[in-house]
Amino acid sequence: MSSPHKIPKERPGPVGGKRDQNRRERTAGLVSAGLQQFLERGIETVTIDEITREAGVAKGSFYRYFDDKKQLFLEVSRRHLAAGYERILEGLTPERFVGKARHATISTAIDVLCAHVAQYPAMERVFVEMSLRDPEVARLRRAFDDAGRTRLAALITAVTPRSRVPDPEATAWVLYTAAVECAAALSGLHGPPPVSPAAAKAALAAVLERALFA
Repeated sequence: MSSPHKIPKERPGPVGGKRDQNRRERTAGLVSAGLQQFLERGIETVTIDEITREAGVAKGSFYRYFDDKKQLFLEVSRRHLAAGYERILEGLTPERFVGKARHATISTAIDVLCAHVAQYPAMERVFVEMSLRDPEVARLRRAFDDAGRTRLAALITAVTPRSRVPDPEATAWVLYTAAVECAAALSGLHGPPPVSPAAAKAALAAVLERALFA
């Protein structure tokens, strides 16, 4: 399984030894500080001075690793999405969909997806808003969405007969979109959800299972 890592983690530099360790630590510190600032205030009002102060590094150090604030935001988003992508898909293997295990597998995947989105609902909101008006953020979002749908389509192809699911790609698009939108809504992206999270997740699991195996 491949992950859609479209944004480089950091600029090329000497590999190995103390210098490489310092580079990783400073990059991680800036990413952590950026995440905290973006969560609290969004990307527009946060300044590089505030990010570097939060990270405990000199402002000049910022430009050794990132060109500007938006590139840091892209890296923060990439790492956040990659973490969720790996956690959600690592358990979605064909052998997990045999017999009764498929219901538990689907329910677990939904729980992990919702928990990941709910971990940083403010980040999800900022990322979605930015993806609607910034081409680079939009490309990052599409890269992860495309990778998720492709992985889901391959899984559907492996576990369902074509007599049941004639078009795995279209089915994957519908199911993926439904799952992601439900997770976003349960995180409060559109305001308080009108139903309980448990009921919503149970209903989503039932829809997915019926669509693939009924």
